[in-house]
Amino acid sequence: MSPSDPRLPFSPESSPDGAGARERIPLAEPDLRGRELEYVTDCVRSGWISSIGPWVDRFERELAQYVGVRRALTTANGTVALHLALAALGIGPGDEVIVPALTFAATANAVLYCGATPVLVDVREEDWGLDPRLVAEAVTPRTRALLPVHLYGHPCDLEPLLALARRHDLAVVEDAAEALGALYDGRPAGSFGDISCFSFYGNKLITTGEGGACLTSRADLAERMALLRDHGMNKARRYWHDELGFNYRMTSLQAAVGVAQLERIEELVAARRRNAAAYRERLADLPVGFPPESARVRSTFWMFNLLLGSEPRWERDAVMRQLAAAGVDSRPVFYPLPEMPLYARYVRPGQEFPVASRLGARGLSLPSATTLRPAEIDRVAAAVRSALGRVP
Repeated sequence: MSPSDPRLPFSPESSPDGAGARERIPLAEPDLRGRELEYVTDCVRSGWISSIGPWVDRFERELAQYVGVRRALTTANGTVALHLALAALGIGPGDEVIVPALTFAATANAVLYCGATPVLVDVREEDWGLDPRLVAEAVTPRTRALLPVHLYGHPCDLEPLLALARRHDLAVVEDAAEALGALYDGRPAGSFGDISCFSFYGNKLITTGEGGACLTSRADLAERMALLRDHGMNKARRYWHDELGFNYRMTSLQAAVGVAQLERIEELVAARRRNAAAYRERLADLPVGFPPESARVRSTFWMFNLLLGSEPRWERDAVMRQLAAAGVDSRPVFYPLPEMPLYARYVRPGQEFPVASRLGARGLSLPSATTLRPAEIDRVAAAVRSALGRVP
């Protein structure tokens, strides 16, 4: 599919003068301008459309190579990737897993699926990731694992978390669902923990529609996850089930799309970073906060988030309504887990989450797709300025 293919909503080479402008600018959309159709067609013609075949093998091999680990195991989605990782580590009832207070619900849900207890810890202003000081205070004899999240494509500060894990003999599962292509100290996010988990949902940097993956350099964990992913079926004795497993596999059709997407990943990362730089430039004079990017990371800016100030008229949901009226999609950043009744039961008496609460109340995600044109970023910025009463 070429960049000017008429099936696309627009041609990126179009002049940025508004010609062919869309009525609504979406928050996210897949960028399928590579060889996706060619590879899926080959997959269909070959008959390898289920969960085995050359496309799954190739996607797993190339994904592991890109992240710099030994094995990748594709999964049906990112949520089951997290569950599979924790299950392979033997996390179960009576165990505790430390998770950030600000993350998508799937991070904590995977812990609950195992019958374990999510221990909620506040995040830091610097990177919106787990605060290592608070993590150290939260470790108990029941703690089995840390589940740091690279939120919105920005790696959290892994060095102190990894040191803490070594000191207490804890497993580390990186929730890198939003951070494929991000770097920490020059190394890919997802290459540090015992296992890392990715999502390839339709709004992610690369997509397979639905889909996910578990990555590891530990042979024992790779074999364990492979067993559990496929019904717990003995690899040498077909239809003999050694234990209770899951059906968490990815299809070849999805993997074929993933291979095409992965071929362009550096291009896609560069596009998100250009979007972020353009938003910063156009909104630099506004009294708003921008997403972090610490000195030791490369963020993918999976979503570009604004932090609104404290002026009453800048109430986040009201701003979102004004943006919607201007044809600009937006959404709140994730609600902090401790504020939702399902997870509030895991908050310790007197525990507070000031950073997560502030980000959750004031954070707003703007359109961030790699397919955005400069004229559309101009339009989004103008709508933000209008909503904040700061039109030049």
